Amino acid sequence: MLRLLRKWLGREEGQGMVEYGLIIALVALAVVAVLGLLGGQLRTIFQNIVDSLTGTP
Repeated sequence: MLRLLRKWLGREEGQGMVEYGLIIALVALAVVAVLGLLGGQLRTIFQNIVDSLTGTP
């Protein structure tokens, strides 16, 4: 019984996928945070580009 428990607790088959999932989640969280902080500035930059392309003063 103890051997079966050790075998079951010692499995590491999904560990790599979980680590990749955590890395992807952290990167996504960082992107959302940066876009939240710089959102107003990016909106202004893109609006200036649109205005210059359409000729709007």
